[in-house]
Amino acid sequence: MPDVLVAGGGPTGLLAAFELERAGLDVLVLERDTRPATQSKALGLQPRSIEVLADRGLLTAIEPHVRARLPAGHFSGIPIDYTDLPTRFPYQLGVEQAHVAAAIEARLRTPVLRGAAVTAVTQNDEGVTVTAGRRDHRAGWLVAADGGHSTVRTLLGAAFPGTSARVSLVVADLTLARKPAGLADDWQLPSPAPGFLLPLSDKRYRTVVFGEEQQRLGRDAPVTAGELQRALTAAHGPEIEVGEVLWASRFGDAARQLERYRHGRVLFAGDAAHVHLPVGGQGLNLGLQDAVNLGWKLAAQVRGHAPDGLLDSYHDERHPVAARVLLSTRAQAVLGVPDPDASAVREIVIGLLAVPDARRAIALELSGIGIA
Repeated sequence: MPDVLVAGGGPTGLLAAFELERAGLDVLVLERDTRPATQSKALGLQPRSIEVLADRGLLTAIEPHVRARLPAGHFSGIPIDYTDLPTRFPYQLGVEQAHVAAAIEARLRTPVLRGAAVTAVTQNDEGVTVTAGRRDHRAGWLVAADGGHSTVRTLLGAAFPGTSARVSLVVADLTLARKPAGLADDWQLPSPAPGFLLPLSDKRYRTVVFGEEQQRLGRDAPVTAGELQRALTAAHGPEIEVGEVLWASRFGDAARQLERYRHGRVLFAGDAAHVHLPVGGQGLNLGLQDAVNLGWKLAAQVRGHAPDGLLDSYHDERHPVAARVLLSTRAQAVLGVPDPDASAVREIVIGLLAVPDARRAIALELSGIGIA
C-alpha cells in the first residue's frame, strides 16, 4: 500500500509525487488520461519555479525544449523587467508544459497509473480509499491535483467560492497553411490583443482569440477551424490561413478558490485548489510551488516527526499567495478589455509601472521571488 495517492498527473501532481518520493515515501499517481498530454497549455516557467526545478536536478531535462529566455514578465501584456531580481535566474523560460511534466515524470520511481479516472473517495481516521480505473486504492493520504474541474473536489463537496466567468476566450494549438511575413516568427511576451500567435515546436502555433463570436457560443460548443480562421483574419488580415486545429479549448475569467486546502486526509494543490484567468504566466508556477510547499510537510506528517500544525501551515502559507494571484489576474483581465475606459486605466497603470519601486514590487510578485 502506498503512503500517499496523488490524483492528477499534470505538473503539480507529478512534482508533489516527486517531492514525497524524495523524502522516502511510496507514492502512486492516478491519471485519467491514457497517454501523456501533448497540448502546449502553460508556456512559461517563472524564476522561482526555475530555482525549484534546478535545485532538484530537473531543469537539465527541460532545457533542450526551451524556446526562449525572456528577461521580463508581463502584467496584462505590459512588460515587467526581471533583470535586477535577487535570483540566479532573472528571466522566464518559454517552454511547453508537456516538456515540464515529462521531465518530472521520468524521475518518479513508481510509474503513473494511467486510465485511472477517480470516481469515488472515502476517508476515515486511518486513511483514504480512492476508486479509480475500476479499482480501489488505499493510502494514508490523498493529494488532489486533478485540475480546475477537480473530481475529488466535487466528490467531497468542498466549497469553491469566487466569481463566475464573464467573458469567453478560445485557446488553440494549430498549424498555419500560410501567414504574413514576420508574424509569430519568434517567442515573445503575450499581447492583450485578440489573435495573439506564438510559435511552438513542430511547426505548430498557439493562439488565443476572443471577440463577439466567442461570447455568443456556449462553453460546450466545439471550436472549429472556421471560427479560428475568422478570428485570425480579423486580427491579421486575409494573408493568414488556418491549417489543422490540433487542440482547442474554451475558457473564461472565472476566479475561484477553496476555502480550505485540507479536508481531513485530502490535500488540494494546483488548479484543484484555485482557478483564474491564465494571464501573467501564473497558473503552472502557482501549482508547482504548492507542490513544493506541501511535499516536505506531508512527508514529515507521514513519518511521524511533524510538529503540531506543520501540515496545516500548507494552507496558511499557500492560500494567501493564490488569493493574491486571483486578485492580480482579475485586475489584468479588466486592463485587457477592449473598452475606452479600460484603455484609459491601462495608460495610467503603464505610467505607474514605469516607476522603479512599483515595477520591482510587481516583478517580485509575478516571478514568485517575493514569496519567502
